[in-house]
Amino acid sequence: MAIRQDDNQPNRRFGVINLVLIGVGVLLLLSSFLPNQGMQQVPRVPYSLFINQVDADSVKRAFITQDQIRYELATPVEGQPSVLATTPIFDMELPHRLEQHGVEFAAAPPKRPSFITTALSWIVPPLIFIVVLQFFARRAMGGGGSQGALSFTKSKAKVYVPDEQSRVTFADVAGVDEAKAELTEIVDFLKKPERYTAIGARIPKGVLLVGPPGTGKTLLSKAVAGEADVPFFIISGSEFVELFVGAGAARVRDLFEQAKKKAPCIIFIDELDAIGKSRSGSMGVVGGNDEREQTLNQLLTEMDGFASKDKPVIVLAATNQPETLDAALLRPGRFDRQVLVDRPDLSGRLTILEIYGKKVKLAEGVDLQKIAAATSGFAGADLANLVNEAALLAARAYRTTVEQADLNEAIERVVAGLEKRSRVLQDDEKRVVAYHEVGHAIVGHLMPGGSKVAKISIVPRGMSALGYTLQLPTEDRFLNSREDLQGQIATLLGGRSAEEVVFGKITTGAANDLQRATDIAEQMVGTFGMSDTLGPLAYDKQGGGRFLGGTNNPRRVVSDATAQAIDKEVRALVDNGHNTALGILNSNRDLLETIAQRILEKEVIEGDELKELLSSSHLPEAVAA
Repeated sequence: MAIRQDDNQPNRRFGVINLVLIGVGVLLLLSSFLPNQGMQQVPRVPYSLFINQVDADSVKRAFITQDQIRYELATPVEGQPSVLATTPIFDMELPHRLEQHGVEFAAAPPKRPSFITTALSWIVPPLIFIVVLQFFARRAMGGGGSQGALSFTKSKAKVYVPDEQSRVTFADVAGVDEAKAELTEIVDFLKKPERYTAIGARIPKGVLLVGPPGTGKTLLSKAVAGEADVPFFIISGSEFVELFVGAGAARVRDLFEQAKKKAPCIIFIDELDAIGKSRSGSMGVVGGNDEREQTLNQLLTEMDGFASKDKPVIVLAATNQPETLDAALLRPGRFDRQVLVDRPDLSGRLTILEIYGKKVKLAEGVDLQKIAAATSGFAGADLANLVNEAALLAARAYRTTVEQADLNEAIERVVAGLEKRSRVLQDDEKRVVAYHEVGHAIVGHLMPGGSKVAKISIVPRGMSALGYTLQLPTEDRFLNSREDLQGQIATLLGGRSAEEVVFGKITTGAANDLQRATDIAEQMVGTFGMSDTLGPLAYDKQGGGRFLGGTNNPRRVVSDATAQAIDKEVRALVDNGHNTALGILNSNRDLLETIAQRILEKEVIEGDELKELLSSSHLPEAVAA
């Protein structure tokens, strides 16, 4: 998008006046250093000659200053100056010497300042003060086409005007077809408003885009501006709130005033929750919340009063936390419509990969369908990052095209972190990691669900992973049964169970597995109502963060007996998963040893080799029943 410069132009008169004032000051300053031609020039003589003349009684009178001694000769020689001067030196005997030889001496009278010096002292300081004052006043008004240092009441919104080279259209956005369909109506109204106004229809004043981070909310808003070919104001919610009280409300007013001048146009407010959070939880709190509420009140007022049929101004906003927004902001007449911009499905991920794949050089035979199938849950930003990581890997290996292996490695880098072969494990630690990861793989292969074990590695990755078992989804799933969640718990505990089966002891390597398994069990009991004992009740509060991945919901106020029952049920689910994993690994002990020895030799097992090895695993009779 092309950035449109602000309409304010620099004040040329200000520059001319300042130039004249500065020039006068410089001339006056330079003139003070020039010698005064009107003053009589007195020749200087050595101090020793002055002393000899005093001793010879040739000096009639002397005027002594700190810088010079000016004296008059008693009998001047014709044709020679009668007044001379010398540079004094430190001589404590000089007054006594002058007194002995009858020389009249005194301190020289103070030098009267010249007219130029007096004018300089009266004119230059006010000039400097005026120049500095005008400079800061101009900065405060945001002169010169930019926001001034003190212009805290001016809107910081950037204005984009689409051009042919930088225009973003709906063709650049993929994976959110439903959201695009909703916004197409906005574009159609901006292009042909008479089609809707003719039958009395009113376009929504505001459209709120909600969804997880990285799904393309900002990109969608730019696509709307690009398709409609109208000016596009973009600003973040945090840019309204300032240290100065009232600055946020003033910026809201200034933003809508600018938008009205350029209407029809679009205002896009990113991270709306920064100023739009509910006011019910902050009443009586002074400071930052007070300022945020004033900003929100001003936004509500502006959205009520800027409607225009001829030149509409449409407000688009995006947030990851719609549940925290004020109810007055979401009511019809302000944000009439909420559009969900969710993570893409399989076909959407494939389209996104094709869009970003055109920006890099893909090798022949690269199957983006497999990459799309292996990246369930990835947002558009994740997929863009994945393609870029693959291109970086190819460039690092001095290849001219991106191959399938680069894309597969990029998935692992995004999911598990950077491979760290420099982290050398001891032999006994390496054996523990090998059996731990194989335990995950065997249990995960036999558990129900929509994932398959694609890779086992004992090469450290990321910050703390000494090894990892990569499970890739075979299909997009939006619901999980109780059996699926129990299988996930058993898979997570498969590594710890393998350590118990083989070594008879446990290590700290299962810390993250235990945390995740406990979280799943708590959700099963407290959120999903999957406990026969406690029944279909929700004991966890569904707080904010549903799009931000938050899982630590506060528990409702329950009795001690209920809290103990919840803890007992969570413990039972985890123990059941632990016992299931132990039973599977004891029944497949030979396979556990075979795969562990193989991975100790190769460090990585994947593909058909791993599939063939896991195909011989089986469930114990008790679990199968």
